[in-house]
Amino acid sequence: MFSFEGQDRRKEEERVRSEGRLPPGQSLTLKFPVLHYGPVPSFNPTTWDFRVWGEVEEEKRWSWAEFNQLPRTKIKMDIHCVTRWSKFDTEWEGVSVRTLVEQGFFKIKPSAKYVMQHAEYGFTVNLPLEVVLQDNFLLATHFNGEPIDADHGYPLRGVVGFIPGQEVETPYLWKGAKWLRSIEFMPRDKRGFWEQAGYHNRADVWREERFG
Repeated sequence: MFSFEGQDRRKEEERVRSEGRLPPGQSLTLKFPVLHYGPVPSFNPTTWDFRVWGEVEEEKRWSWAEFNQLPRTKIKMDIHCVTRWSKFDTEWEGVSVRTLVEQGFFKIKPSAKYVMQHAEYGFTVNLPLEVVLQDNFLLATHFNGEPIDADHGYPLRGVVGFIPGQEVETPYLWKGAKWLRSIEFMPRDKRGFWEQAGYHNRADVWREERFG
């Protein structure tokens, strides 16, 4: 049977490849695959909070209502999964860590060099501080104009991707944690859940750094 979807996918893949946006070993998807370890956590907006701690001048904690009053940022990015699918021109909305720092919501100590994302069930993901402060890392609440669904990290997830035209380091998508509850600023690097399991610590998509 003739597949319009298959034809559209191939045509779109050729377009992004010609624009230099398709990393090595990746293929385009028009879907948004669901991949995570463990069950989807429940969400109670009256008890949920988000914490910033570690190498900061003062620990901060926001309720769900307070978090939604923080400055908002919208970005369009290409996202790349280590399992070899890529999704292009995705639109995300949420809170930029860089904006929070620049606007004085908290102050990072000079000793801070790395960031650990702490999610539900004790799940962790590490990133260098410089990546967390780039335009392509977001504490995201919305995807394509709608709240992120539960399977993709509702109510809050870290998301990292490639912004066409920007020279920024781009890790694979697992480097943004679903169901995020806090970020810890650290003086030294620590490996997160998947990094301890053998995935690459830096995870640069253009260098195809999938496994350590």
